Amino acid sequence: MSDFLEGSIEAIAAALRDGSTTSVALVREAEDNHARRGAVLGAYKVRDPERFMAEARAADAAFAAGLDFGPLQGIPVSVKDLYGVSGYPTCAGTPAPLPEKWTREGPVVGALRRSLAPVSGKTHTVEFAFGGIGTNAHWGTPRNPWDAAAHRVPGGSSAGAGVSLAEGSALIALGSDTAGSVRVPASFTGAVGVKTSFGRWSVDGVVPLSPSLDTAGVLTRDVADATLAFAAIDPLTNMPAAALLAGLGELELADIRIGICEPHFEGCDPGVAEGVQAALDALAKGGAQVTAIALPEIDEAMEIFLRGGLAAPEFAAFINNEMLDRKATLDPNVAARFESMEAVPAIDYLTRRDRLAHLAGSINERMRAVNVIVGPTVPITPPTVEAVADIDGYRAHNMPALRNTQSANTLQLCAVTIPVALDAAGMPMGLQIMAPLDEDEYALAAALAFERALGTARERLGPPPLCT
Repeated sequence: MSDFLEGSIEAIAAALRDGSTTSVALVREAEDNHARRGAVLGAYKVRDPERFMAEARAADAAFAAGLDFGPLQGIPVSVKDLYGVSGYPTCAGTPAPLPEKWTREGPVVGALRRSLAPVSGKTHTVEFAFGGIGTNAHWGTPRNPWDAAAHRVPGGSSAGAGVSLAEGSALIALGSDTAGSVRVPASFTGAVGVKTSFGRWSVDGVVPLSPSLDTAGVLTRDVADATLAFAAIDPLTNMPAAALLAGLGELELADIRIGICEPHFEGCDPGVAEGVQAALDALAKGGAQVTAIALPEIDEAMEIFLRGGLAAPEFAAFINNEMLDRKATLDPNVAARFESMEAVPAIDYLTRRDRLAHLAGSINERMRAVNVIVGPTVPITPPTVEAVADIDGYRAHNMPALRNTQSANTLQLCAVTIPVALDAAGMPMGLQIMAPLDEDEYALAAALAFERALGTARERLGPPPLCT
């Protein structure tokens, strides 16, 4: 078996172009990895190996004809089962496929199609993406590959996304993020996660959770891979991916003003705050300007989020208006809260929306003193499936899992999480980097600079125990 999939996307893309490998060879390696690990990890809701291979052959045929459609040509990508993908059903974590209109591809998947990136399959999601832990009562829960002894959750709602990367069946994983659904699974599984600015990437062709907050994003194994994926998908990028990567890579650590989000360090599980602080100490030693910054907007946004924010009433409206036939089969953890979600008065919803808009403007002004604000991506260690099996256990972990990530959504920021350490339980933890709205390129540039100083996930953490 080859080991091309162990390389960076940049290196693999070069090998595809000089004939050192082919997309067909990459897909065969991805299929071998899935055969060895897939039954244990359970990343995918549905796969079509024949379609996967046919798309690889199409990418190779284009290379042979001298056609180059960018850095993702021939690169295996997994897609969250919230996105419409031609030829695949869309279940969105529910017991049965949704109506055909939800299988139609939107602009994000369309960008992958134009790049001739083979789709490895559709990964598991929390039902209708409503949850940050990663469990699914209908289809089971993917296994976090970092614990060989116990079945720990992978994070949600893009539950299978990070697991597909660890498994080695994909090099990029498409996810969506409404309160942390890209960043939580990335942090829990030792991956890089990118939450784009609201409105930057279209969410057409994606089953909605909260139209006021939904964003599309990607998970990858390192920041350079994330930057190439961002460049290939982003509708505003007007330069070749390699040029964007090179340009972002010019940002020096000493030029970055880092603001510490102190509330995100509070109440963390053992080893989480310590691991992130050690990474920040290393960045400061490398020349970064690190300082604490007062962010009262963070606390107020969290208080609104705990009352359901915008997502809960918008989700309830979507179910009642478009998915009423699925209401009776909702996950018990969601169904138990549904009555309170749909009972939110219109005046409360509008008041929350207006207040969050004000807070977003306020934090944007406050962030003029720094370039990015940082803290632990997730304050808790991934719990075991048993620990969240009942409603009380689920609630005790779900909101804490989303505590730090929801800020970027409710306050209209973009964000990147990078893996920096293992906590006291031996599980990965992420450092979250948040930048103002529409400064996605700067967030990626800062993440690249941080990764250069700290090392990649593989260098810093080693491989997951279930993927060696």
